[in-house]
Amino acid sequence: MITIVKVGGKVVEDEKSLAELLDGFTSITGKKMLVHGGGRSATKLAEKLGIESKMVEGRRITDADTLEVVTMVYAGKVNKNIVAQLQKRGLNALGLTGADMNTIRSVKRPVKDIDYGFVGDVVSVQVDVLGSLIEDDVVPVMSPITHDGNGQLLNTNADTIASELGRALSTVHPVTIMYCFDMPGVMRDQNDPTSIIKSMSYQEYQDYKEQGVITDGMIPKLDNGFAALQKGVKFVVITNPQGLKTGQGTTLCL
Repeated sequence: MITIVKVGGKVVEDEKSLAELLDGFTSITGKKMLVHGGGRSATKLAEKLGIESKMVEGRRITDADTLEVVTMVYAGKVNKNIVAQLQKRGLNALGLTGADMNTIRSVKRPVKDIDYGFVGDVVSVQVDVLGSLIEDDVVPVMSPITHDGNGQLLNTNADTIASELGRALSTVHPVTIMYCFDMPGVMRDQNDPTSIIKSMSYQEYQDYKEQGVITDGMIPKLDNGFAALQKGVKFVVITNPQGLKTGQGTTLCL
């Protein structure tokens, strides 16, 4: 079993919550890898630089200036901080972008209703490369930057990367994906942590979206979580740092 933990939201920014997340990640037995976002940090840096951040349903519009910002934040500051913290915990972590060792190649998203700019849609994952690292007890830490094979870096949704990694690796190992953020799971009422939805089918997800219960940044997580299940991933859970140890969260099912 390979466990892929995707972390984002406030968890990446807050030192205490990140430490709790990495403690929980370290306690997971077996082979594992971590995928991270860092959108809030990117938005803060962009603001300082006078660059406007534009989002559509939790997905960032990425012009040339924004691409520079997210590359600095995701592949640099956030990634290397996580790698250093995992080394502190005794895990032999390796920080990667999709360009490193050609691990994840993507294509620039075509313009339809919305021009997302330099945003990549994943087309291939080098399973052999990642598999050999994991088998050697290296813990890959993947930032959400991919490349197109022609020298162009592309911003790629971290939830999508986790889903695509899970799909690819599930061809050789059973895979669990845990989408970890600052809420205990998917909730009917964002202000009531006791309203967590313990299990959710794809049809229920569609119903909750129509009702406005599920919106914004939760949509990419669930879209990608269900896509991963449909493509061979065994388990998908939406949870928070505590859930890595307690098992609480929302389990997705087809």
